[in-house]
Amino acid sequence: MIRWTADAGAVLDVGGVRLEYACYGPPPGQAPTLVLLHEGLGCVELWRSFPTELAAATGLGVFVYSRQGYGRSDGVALPRPLDYMSKEATEVLGPVLDAAGLRNVVLVGHSDGATIAGIYAGSVSDRRVRGLVLMAPHFFTEAEGLAAIRKTGETFRSGDLKSRLSRYHDDASAAFHGWYDVWNDPAFVNWNVADAIDHWRVPVLALQGRDDPYGTIAQIDEIDARIYAPLEIEVLDDCGHAPHLEHPQHTLAAISGFCSRLLRLEREHVELA
Repeated sequence: MIRWTADAGAVLDVGGVRLEYACYGPPPGQAPTLVLLHEGLGCVELWRSFPTELAAATGLGVFVYSRQGYGRSDGVALPRPLDYMSKEATEVLGPVLDAAGLRNVVLVGHSDGATIAGIYAGSVSDRRVRGLVLMAPHFFTEAEGLAAIRKTGETFRSGDLKSRLSRYHDDASAAFHGWYDVWNDPAFVNWNVADAIDHWRVPVLALQGRDDPYGTIAQIDEIDARIYAPLEIEVLDDCGHAPHLEHPQHTLAAISGFCSRLLRLEREHVELA
């Protein structure tokens, strides 16, 4: 069992890899845990105040960690494989939950993190996972998203993005290129993991900004067309790629309501049984 703390410098060992983490709200023995999975350039710090606010809004525990190659976690060898999100889901996420001692979780992912959460739920049989919250997920490439990523590359090379990322990542170049180079690989144009949706068996909340440059409503439509589990959809107007930062109160209310309904249904199921 890890030390349940929000103190900077907390480290989780997963297969010999040191991953930074932080925890908020009640520990696993007292309440279910929301597991936050960050975007392709994210880390613990870049969630900003959202984990604290999420714990307060839901009354649940929140566990957040930086994947290898991000934040203050151990570095990663480049280039990453084109299936890096699938590998993260099927080879790393489960051991992270084990090492953290988590018992009953809702996976809350943003962008790459949402994709990793979706792949995990569709590939790994894990009864600890009770639900999914997917913010700006992507399950296949879109021309608009690839163009936005290329534009981000220009900002990294000639703008201030590299210096801004350096505040949060021990190796900002590795963090950036581990994401950017995969999405710009010609072979990645045909990437598609939407078949994971077919195997979801837990309730899902999907949030999407209508003005997201990295992904369109087509990603949410794909979920709606394929899912067999209960689905709630929130499409946010005047919102880009980060609902939790651009519309925090709406996002907190949506997640809090989803978790309340999920837990109430589980309690009713137990009582009926």
